[in-house]
Amino acid sequence: MSALPSWIDERIDRNLDNTLSQEHVVKTMIESDRPFFSLRQLHARIKPEVSRATVRNRLQELQTIDVVATETYPDSITLYYINHPESDWPLSPEGKRALHTDTPLDRLSTRAFLTLSDTAGIRTLVLAGLQLSLVLFALGGVLTIVGADVSSTQSDIVLWDTAAELLVISLALFLVERLARWVRDRYSPLNLLPST
Repeated sequence: MSALPSWIDERIDRNLDNTLSQEHVVKTMIESDRPFFSLRQLHARIKPEVSRATVRNRLQELQTIDVVATETYPDSITLYYINHPESDWPLSPEGKRALHTDTPLDRLSTRAFLTLSDTAGIRTLVLAGLQLSLVLFALGGVLTIVGADVSSTQSDIVLWDTAAELLVISLALFLVERLARWVRDRYSPLNLLPST
């Protein structure tokens, strides 16, 4: 293993009682051809007999002393990278703004929706449907309790029916997305629609 840059060497703890040292984690990251790692990827490169929790603990220690930094992306993916002081890696300021201003629904394309490939966008859509159905159920209940409903329109019943239908559609979309994800994981991606 090669020598560490001086700014890292000055910061790391050389505790030899740990099963996995901070130095070994940093050297593994630096010597790799990858600029960033998920916890699973880094765990696979370090040692098979070290637990994933141990790798996570060393990464948290390295993050505390500003040797390692993280970026969290949709679908709860956290990427770890060496926090070079002279670099804006991994994102430019414009990229960071775009990442923080775009919501999963902003990024959800028609193709991603039809192929159920954008998990974060579809989950956001399902969550919005579940919340809207809750609002409709509550509004129908309030109209019934208050008696503000006009007897000929029965708007409380219409609200409850709409809420029930929206709930069923949201849950069905969630289950279909889960099934599509399982099929993709098991049988590799299916390219049903041509790419643009």
